[in-house]
Amino acid sequence: MSRVLLTGLSGTGKSTLIEQFAALGYKAVDLDSDEWSEWVEVHFDGEPTAGDSPVERNRDWVWREERVQALLSLQETGILFAAGCASNMAEFRLQFDHIVLLTAPATVTVERLLTRDNNQYGKRPEELARVLAQREVIEPRLRTLAHHEIDTSASLDEVVRKILDIVRK
Repeated sequence: MSRVLLTGLSGTGKSTLIEQFAALGYKAVDLDSDEWSEWVEVHFDGEPTAGDSPVERNRDWVWREERVQALLSLQETGILFAAGCASNMAEFRLQFDHIVLLTAPATVTVERLLTRDNNQYGKRPEELARVLAQREVIEPRLRTLAHHEIDTSASLDEVVRKILDIVRK
């Protein structure tokens, strides 16, 4: 099975793409859901900045490692699309055949966060500020893990095509 991780900051289209790949008949998993992620307590020596993790001052949203490992260990044919972004995702990077960083201009990200109805995160001013700050801090870190980068401000069909082109090469 070819394993593809679609990652990126909030508002870059991970959930929309995973829904689209599922609709196209692919095995598609949203790792940023309760089934695959959980809240954990974290501690910092200093005060975390808006661009750093955790999501909340003393709590972070991380992948459930045992479940993600079981998913990535499946011996099936075809393509597995997994979408998500978590502070512990680097532990799994070698198990993905392709890691695709999804990006979008700040104006597009803000519009998506404020208008989406499948997830409330990013609508509050402090959450929106955190996402925008992460563009400077977290996105470069994601870029070092990624094999490919796609700007998702293009049409959904175009982004799907680009991802499928990557996977099929």
